[in-house]
Amino acid sequence: MTTWDDDKPALSIGIIAQFLQVHPETLRIWERNGLIQPARKNKQRLYSNNDLKRLKFIHHLINEKGLNIAGVQQVLAMYSCWKNRSCQDSQIMNKDESMNKSKPCWKKEGYFCTVIQDQADLCSNCKFYQEGCRNTD
Repeated sequence: MTTWDDDKPALSIGIIAQFLQVHPETLRIWERNGLIQPARKNKQRLYSNNDLKRLKFIHHLINEKGLNIAGVQQVLAMYSCWKNRSCQDSQIMNKDESMNKSKPCWKKEGYFCTVIQDQADLCSNCKFYQEGCRNTD
């Protein structure tokens, strides 16, 4: 039995546009602005399942959160796993777990990313907070 590879480019721009209910030119604009990088085969854009998840996240940021392309670029810059073909599930936590919920996961709806860099969000682990405490003693 063959397992499906979520990173295998297999979906055309027309299929993806139809799924997201956007015009194919919208996807080309997002690509030109560096939001997505589909694979190419004979000059045809091909998207993977993970690309589709990324595009759904971009679509959410633009249409539901009201961000423009520059805003989406800023948000995506905070995701260390964005350009990786797939992130590790060990870096994804369920929404019910206690953690910083300011970074929703692009891969799994209702989940949040947690990486070592997020530890700085907690004051007690922040080096500036720790240095400030030592300097006031």
